[in-house]
Amino acid sequence: MAERIATVFGASGFIGRYVVKRLAAQGYHVRVAVRDTESAMFLKPMGAIGQVVLLHTAVTEPDAVTRAIAGAETVINLVGMLAEKKTGDFKRVHEDAAGLIASTAAAHGVRHLVHLSALGASAASPSLYARSKAAGEATVRAAFPAAVILRPSVVFGYEDAFFNRFARMAQLLPTLPIIAAATKFQPVYVADVADAVIAGLKPAFAGKTFELGGPAVMTMREVLEYVQDETDRLSCMLPLPMWYMKLWGMLLEKLPGQLLTRDQLILLGRDNVLTVGIPGLPELGITPTPVEAVVPAYLHRYRPGGGKIDRYKAA
Repeated sequence: MAERIATVFGASGFIGRYVVKRLAAQGYHVRVAVRDTESAMFLKPMGAIGQVVLLHTAVTEPDAVTRAIAGAETVINLVGMLAEKKTGDFKRVHEDAAGLIASTAAAHGVRHLVHLSALGASAASPSLYARSKAAGEATVRAAFPAAVILRPSVVFGYEDAFFNRFARMAQLLPTLPIIAAATKFQPVYVADVADAVIAGLKPAFAGKTFELGGPAVMTMREVLEYVQDETDRLSCMLPLPMWYMKLWGMLLEKLPGQLLTRDQLILLGRDNVLTVGIPGLPELGITPTPVEAVVPAYLHRYRPGGGKIDRYKAA
């Protein structure tokens, strides 16, 4: 029986580690196509000896992409960035690289291609991030019409940069700033997104687009209130008007770590919820996991005393 090979671009990221684990469990030989193979070493134990192979791959270099894809049955593109380090990064990564991966997959007879986009991707969006995601989808569709495109809302899970970020802020700051308090999100569990990637390999879903969100919609204020409750922190909330944040935007995006960019402020001003009529997790055979079933377990560590005080009180 011929071995099944799956190439995963961006495999060492937040979502990628969950996808690699599932592919390995299904018997795939997994090629981990990443820029930094050393930082992806943690993925190797997710399969048997030799089952998970690390490949140094720059997604903008045709030869490297070809080497990663040649002979693969399945290709999954999880590569993405939330902020540009230099002008043009969104286009290079979300559009050009996505198109290169899709066209190379088509040229090498790949059977399945799953492309991870983002909820809110739109050519008409005022956000450069959202426009570049839409351009990437169009490029993928043109090169590989049978590709499955997934658009997740904000993704949560133990390693996330959403609930964890706000929990750290609540832990360290006496005041929690609120930007765009009424903006709505539909957080989706990372394991559900990984399951959606695997489900997307079924021939019945070829050529379709799915939006991925959890069972509940939360406003930004509700997210922060939930974090406060789960971390047992009582930081004062300070609403900040968008016009004020835009004045600071140029400075904030130049600070180390790019705390907040002007493009991210645009996204924060727009709801990030599922579109009526577009299929999602249920159509993929997946029951969305609620925030309450997962998040408390990893926010517990942000409580006073690392959560240990709670046990002493109970005793």
